[in-house]
Amino acid sequence: MLPAWILILWSAAAGLVVGSYLNVLVHRLPLGVSTVTPRSRCPRCGAPIRARDNLPVLSWLLLRGRCRDCREPIPVRYPLVELAAGALFATATARFGFGLEALAAAVLGALLVALAAIDLDHLLLPDKLTLPGIALGLAAQALLPAGSLARGLAGALVGAGLLLALAGAWELARGVEGMGLGDVKMLAMIGAFLGVGGALVTLVVGTVAGSAAGLVLMARGRGGLGSQLPFGVFLAAGGVVALFAGEPIVAAYLGLLR
Repeated sequence: MLPAWILILWSAAAGLVVGSYLNVLVHRLPLGVSTVTPRSRCPRCGAPIRARDNLPVLSWLLLRGRCRDCREPIPVRYPLVELAAGALFATATARFGFGLEALAAAVLGALLVALAAIDLDHLLLPDKLTLPGIALGLAAQALLPAGSLARGLAGALVGAGLLLALAGAWELARGVEGMGLGDVKMLAMIGAFLGVGGALVTLVVGTVAGSAAGLVLMARGRGGLGSQLPFGVFLAAGGVVALFAGEPIVAAYLGLLR
C-alpha cells in the first residue's frame, strides 16, 4: 500500500483535473452547448486554448489571469472551481480512505461545485446535473457496504419533501415563489447520497448561511425579502458540511435529545 499522503496528493491532482472540466460544464451547460466538443476556446476572442495554457490553476497564474491572445481577463472563478474540486477530492480520501466511499464523496463534491457555480452565475440548477446526480447517489447507496437503497430513497424523498413544504409555506405567506424546483431536486440529490440525516444537516446549514447572507445584503441596502439569492450555493455549502461532518452532527444532536 502507498502512504496515505501520496494517495491524498494524487486525489488532489485528480480533483484539479476534474475541476478543469467542471469549468467547461459551468460555462457551456446553461448555454445548451456540448461540453466535449469543440475544444476549449477563449469565450471573448475565440482563440483555442493551448495545452500549456490549460493546466489547472498553474496556467491561470502564469498568464496572470488573462487570455494569451486577446489579453482579456479570465474570471477568477476558473482557478477557484479547480481548487475547490481538488480540495474536496483530497479531503474525501483523507476522511474515507482510498476506496468506493471516497469515490462517492468525490462525485458528490464535484456535482456540488458545478451546481453552486452555475447557480451563482445564472440562478439555475440544471436537471442535467441534479437528476443524474440522484441516480448516482442511489447507485452509490446500493454499492457501498454501509449504504442501502432504502437509505438513499428516504434521503431523497425527505430532502425534496422538506423543501417543497417550505416553498409552499413561503408562497402562501408572501404570495410569491420562494424557490425553484431546482433547489428541491438538488436537496433530493444530496439526500440520495447522504440519507435523511445528511439532507437535514444540509438544509439547516444552507438555510442559516443563506439567511445570514440575505441579512448582510439587506443591511447594505442591496436586497430585500423579495430578492433572489442563489440558494444552490448555500445548499452546496451545507452539503459539504453534511458530507464530512454530518454523522457526528446528527449523533451529537440525538445525544442532546436523550
